[in-house]
Parts: sequence; structure tokens; C-alpha cells
Amino acid sequence: MLGISIYPYKEKEAETLAYIDLAAEHGFGRVFTNLLMLEPGQEEKIIKTMKTAILRAREHQMEVILDMNPAVFEQLGVSYDDLSFFKEMGATGIRLDSTFDGMVESLMTFDKSGLDLEINISNDTYYLENILAYQPNKKKIIGCYNFYPQRFTGLDYDYFMKCSKKYQEMGIRTAAFINSQTAEHGPHPHTDGLCTLEMHRDLDSITQAKHLIATGLIDDIIVANSFASKEELVALSQLNQDQIQLDVVFSENVTSQEKEIVLAHQHFNRGDINSYSVRSTFVKLAYQTAEIPANNCEKVVDYGDITVGNSTFGQYKGELNIVKQKMPNLEGYKNVVAKISEKEQFLIPYIKPWTKFIFREE
Repeated sequence: MLGISIYPYKEKEAETLAYIDLAAEHGFGRVFTNLLMLEPGQEEKIIKTMKTAILRAREHQMEVILDMNPAVFEQLGVSYDDLSFFKEMGATGIRLDSTFDGMVESLMTFDKSGLDLEINISNDTYYLENILAYQPNKKKIIGCYNFYPQRFTGLDYDYFMKCSKKYQEMGIRTAAFINSQTAEHGPHPHTDGLCTLEMHRDLDSITQAKHLIATGLIDDIIVANSFASKEELVALSQLNQDQIQLDVVFSENVTSQEKEIVLAHQHFNRGDINSYSVRSTFVKLAYQTAEIPANNCEKVVDYGDITVGNSTFGQYKGELNIVKQKMPNLEGYKNVVAKISEKEQFLIPYIKPWTKFIFREE
């Protein structure tokens, strides 16, 4: 699922509502917003402003998660054993940026409000195990990473993967944040982009999202800062969220048939993998009787090239490969039909045995 973030206390109401409408129009299903920035004495005003935006999102059937911590409960005079205040705001869930003791969280999952409890999964602790020890309603627990406004403070990739695998194995729905390069604000005064992974900070939002999809570990992808452009939202909505989708640049003299082989088929890597290429072999079955003339048969193929076996290649005619390391194109058996977009070539190693993938023309 795709999501956006809103900060109504920092935005013009009309702009916030229009942003929600735009996101909903393009299939975004959830909204993140923040209660951690409530100014003392301004609670009633801010809650009223936020409620207007939340109710607009709910009109579109969007999930709405409110970010908070134990101090917010105290500030609002709300007890953890009665979450109806947040339900009345229109929320579908609350996110705990910091923790209670595990028992409290478990009780929240049985609250009569029916709200989801989203836990902060950015720390590699036994927090979730502690909650589970108190026998919560696990169906109401979801997880979400932090975002990091300060440059060089986002999560390291290896750490992120370790945590994500842990929560996936425990059956917890996961969410992470990506950074819009056109949005200008988040909840805090200083914002040098908002993302979960530090390596994403300067990447375009589409590449960030594709990376999270390629990991196979993140269920929901949320744009953390506001307002992402219409172009970004549209582009994100067009992504295939269920498998790796690689943008390609076709060779100058590519044929329509070669384009069809690349774009019109569901591809998957063979299970018996090698270090030289990703092999999509089943596609060749559709071209057993077709003629595939030799075309653009470079003497050497390089990382990221997409090749198709031509008619001189015997039983390998029509087989599609993604090249993983430079090697000779023996006897010119393979047509170099396209190349993976340079900015997405780092996604090639995510294609494991039996991994499904598709292509899209850049």
C-alpha cells in the first residue's frame, strides 16, 4: 500500500485537503500524521485542524495513523485504556514513537475503539517480543519505521534488512518512509529530506520505492514529507508493488518483436542460478516457431545489458538474459536489445532464484 504524510498544523487547510484528494485519486491508501508537535495551550485548535483533514481522508476510505508517545496521552488528558478520543478524531490507528511497558500495549489492542496499534520498528530490541508475551490481539499490531530529518542519521541498509526480516518472520505488517525531492516540509523545523534509509536521501522517490519493493520486506511505502508533486504521486501509483519492475532503455535499432519479448511477458529467474546472468527461459516457448534475426550482436556484453537469443542459438532462441558481469557474446548468439536504467542497476542483485520481475520502457 502507498501512503502520504500530512502536517495540518503547518499547512493551509485547502492545500492539505487537495493533497489528500489527489493521493486518493491515484490509489494511495493510508495517511500518516503527527501528534508529537502539539504546542501547549494550542491543543484544541490543532486537534480541530487535524480532525478536518483526517475526516477528508476517511471519506476516501484511507487509513489514518496518528504518531504519538506516552507524553501525548498525558498532555491531552487521555488514558491508554480508552482510545475513543483518537477514534473520534477519525483515526484508524495510533503509532507509538516510544514505548510503554508491553502490558499497556497489549491492552490497547483490545480497546473497544478497534484502533490498530502501530509500533516503532526502528530499534533492534525485544520490544515486540515483550508485547507478545502479554498476549495481545496480534491482528491489531502493525509496524512502521522512523524517518530521519537530519542528514547522515538514516538507517544503515544492513541494519534495516535485519530488522525488516525479523518483523516479517513474526508476521507483522511493515511500513517505511521515502523522501519526496519536491516536498518542502515535515513536522520539524529542520528537514534535510525525510527518509528511513540514509542511502535513499538523494534518490528520486520512484527509485526509493522500487528499492523497498525489491527487498520484499516492506508492505507499505509512505512519502514522509509534504507536499509531493502530482507527477511523483502519479509515478508512484504506476509502480507494480508486488514484484521487481525495472526500467529499460532500448537499443537504437531494436525490433518490435524484441520489445515484445522484453515488455509483454512475466519473467522469472531460473532456480539454478549462476554469477553471469539472470535467465528468463520460459519466454522462449512463445517464440519456438518465430524467426529472431541476429541484431546488435555486440562482441562483449556488460553489466545491465538485456539480451535475447537469436535464431542462430538453437534451443536458446528467445531466451532473455540480464547480464550480471562482462563476458564475450560467443558467436554473436545474443542480441543486445536493451539496458537496465543506470539508476536501477543496483536492483539486479535482488533477483534471486525464482524471483518474478517485469520491465518497463523508461
